[in-house]
Amino acid sequence: PICGAEFLVPAFLKLEASDDPGTGRLHILQIGDSHAAGDQISGQVRSRMQARFGRGGRGILPPGLPYAGYAPRQLRVTATGARYLPAPLIAGGTRVPMGLTGGQGRLEADEHLSLIPDPGVPLTAIGVCGQAGPDRGTLQVVPDIGLPQAMEFRRESAGPVCTEVALSPGAGGVTLVAVGAAVLLDDVRLWGEGGLSLSNLGVVGSTLMDMEGRDAATVEAQLRADAPDLILLAYGTNEGFDDDFDPLAYEQVLRGRIAWLRAVAPDAALMIMGAPDGLRRGPTAAGPRRWSQSCGSEGEWQTPPALALVRDVQRRVSEDLGAAFWDWYGRMGGACSADRLAGRGEPLMRGDRVHFSAIGAEWLS
Repeated sequence: PICGAEFLVPAFLKLEASDDPGTGRLHILQIGDSHAAGDQISGQVRSRMQARFGRGGRGILPPGLPYAGYAPRQLRVTATGARYLPAPLIAGGTRVPMGLTGGQGRLEADEHLSLIPDPGVPLTAIGVCGQAGPDRGTLQVVPDIGLPQAMEFRRESAGPVCTEVALSPGAGGVTLVAVGAAVLLDDVRLWGEGGLSLSNLGVVGSTLMDMEGRDAATVEAQLRADAPDLILLAYGTNEGFDDDFDPLAYEQVLRGRIAWLRAVAPDAALMIMGAPDGLRRGPTAAGPRRWSQSCGSEGEWQTPPALALVRDVQRRVSEDLGAAFWDWYGRMGGACSADRLAGRGEPLMRGDRVHFSAIGAEWLS
């Protein structure tokens, strides 16, 4: 259920540019809320597309453990002393610059961040984006097999820096160690030699409006370091659950974010992932009645009315600005589909009627 599929042609022409799958690299970047953060759906899409077009690496990751229970597909992440600082964060009265991942990893001297790919997941290069400055340290890249390499973040001028080093074939896992002083990381990048990569960068509970607070210089450095061929905007659920949702303000922000992304990544195709169906339990008798439809055998689940408004704006803006639109709501089955999918013998959605189960993510993708 894709509208404007013709706007995806540039990305898929790149896949067809080589006779041998896997000899080039195609990078898909998904930015969004908890649906993107969990890697359930994106993980299924990544595995299926890599089986056809080659494994181009795990892509861009948050620099640490962004939330309890974080379990990305295709690798394991562990941290020793390293802290993950979620956005927004005020440090000493100053807003900490936050980039695409919506957080920062802070490694004090001698603290570790380890990334262990699953067997068979290729890793031929590792990159990081972080904040350089005169009081920053050196990041030591220590592979399981091969010699350590250094990434220097101590520089006279403060600001975002992205750097990358090649790894020997069969390097296995990689440990990042801060040396001399603290290192601030905005992301970690794991690449294979060629093929497809899909980076899922989501923040639990976030909205498109939150992107307005990201540091422009940091995001631009990240996007230019490994330019995406396709950008997926996967926001809308949290906007739809907001009883004070303003569709005019939302449309203005959406248009602005698309224009900005196209200015920074002009060669990337763009697709808006329309807000999926989602439900919440009905209010108490004394509570406000803010819903548009009742679902469930006893009408105990309610559809927040703003969800339909979000989809209307997303679809209209995609048509107007020449972006593809994926009808996630229609793919699920339309009205009350979240309740039907959660009520199956083998549930495709979790009990919250918002998030998908593992088998549901497989079904959806």
